[in-house]
Amino acid sequence: MFNSYSGYQLLSRLALFLLACLTIGLLFGQVLPVMLLGCIGLLVWHYQQLSRLNFWLWRDKRLTPPNGSGSWEGVFNGIYRLQGKNRKRVAQLADLLARFRQGAEALPDAAVVLDSDNNIAWCNKLAQRLLGLVWPQDKGQRIDNLLRHPDFSRYLKQATFDEPFEFVDSQNESRVLEIRIMGYGAGQRLLIARDITRIRQLEGMRKEFVANVSHELKTPLTVLQGYLEMMQEVAEFNPGQHKALQQMQQQTNRMHSMVEQLLVLSRIEDGSAVNLDAKVNMALLIDMLKEEAQALAQGQYQLSFDCDPTLNIYGNEVQIRSACSNLLSNAIRYTDPGGSVHVCWKRVPLGAQFSVTDSGEGVAPQHLTRLTERFYRVDSARSRQRGGTGLGLAITKHALNHHQSDLMIESRLGKGSCFSFIIPNHLIDTGKRGH
Repeated sequence: MFNSYSGYQLLSRLALFLLACLTIGLLFGQVLPVMLLGCIGLLVWHYQQLSRLNFWLWRDKRLTPPNGSGSWEGVFNGIYRLQGKNRKRVAQLADLLARFRQGAEALPDAAVVLDSDNNIAWCNKLAQRLLGLVWPQDKGQRIDNLLRHPDFSRYLKQATFDEPFEFVDSQNESRVLEIRIMGYGAGQRLLIARDITRIRQLEGMRKEFVANVSHELKTPLTVLQGYLEMMQEVAEFNPGQHKALQQMQQQTNRMHSMVEQLLVLSRIEDGSAVNLDAKVNMALLIDMLKEEAQALAQGQYQLSFDCDPTLNIYGNEVQIRSACSNLLSNAIRYTDPGGSVHVCWKRVPLGAQFSVTDSGEGVAPQHLTRLTERFYRVDSARSRQRGGTGLGLAITKHALNHHQSDLMIESRLGKGSCFSFIIPNHLIDTGKRGH
């Protein structure tokens, strides 16, 4: 156990040495020469100790410092103590790094640590298998030099990683990879890659199944509707049978509407390459929405429209109309008679905003994030009673995604709701785009 540093002890030693020199000088009657020789000897001794320290720091191969004496004992012992603390700290960091690497190796995803210049600092074994990296040979290499994909290079340069990047593996075209990049630390980035081939296959199977089943159901439903209408017109039934036929007709119509919406949703989901160069006449579209709203309201609601007739956009007219029509019909369907529905189409700083505000029953906060899910209903019984299928907002969501827009929902329970979306500025008709 080393003694701690003491300035008092150093001063005491210096005072004793000078006192000894003074005593010897008095004995021989040569105070100044003895004091001078003593100070010179002290400087030589200190220089010798300093030389030993320099020799150990620069040339000596021993890890531990030499033994010191006198006032230098504390210096050499302090260095030895500092070495012990550093060794302990290095061991702790090595243990922490080992645990980090073990955790990273246990991840089900490929992990690559990048520096501020997108050079590879470290990667786990799954990254070597999934991305074709070679460790440690690829250390210090730019990640876009090893993952040669033009879209990935653009994704990396844009430096905004809110959305993941998906691409087909060049080494295995049947495999689809998803890459996410997150920033952390001082200019470092963590790249996470996963194989989503199975997920995309299941999504494709689901879409194909829904589309095929919807298509196959359409023909028998049409036949059923026709026979039910014919039976209601030509046959005479007692009141109970007549009511049963009406219910059958009502449920058949509801199922037919659901099948139609499923087909629309399937077409929108499959329309990955939507033409956004076609001009949409919003004034004409809103006139059609007015006619639909008046027919659906049947004079029982206060309808108001505040729309800019000169504000047109580019996009898919069928999908834009479907999105607007679903929002308007939902507002009327879930507002009690006598309530108000207000439609607004105007220019805002971020683009062109379409909004539908109603005075209906509103939606509780816990339901807001799930409203765009297929077949999700806040109140299933009331939705069936009002003819809802639970697909309208899902269709709206996908249609807006194709136009780089999102559905925004503001609602207070018992106070009404506002459903809106904003078409970005680059899709607004300014008269400068060529035809």
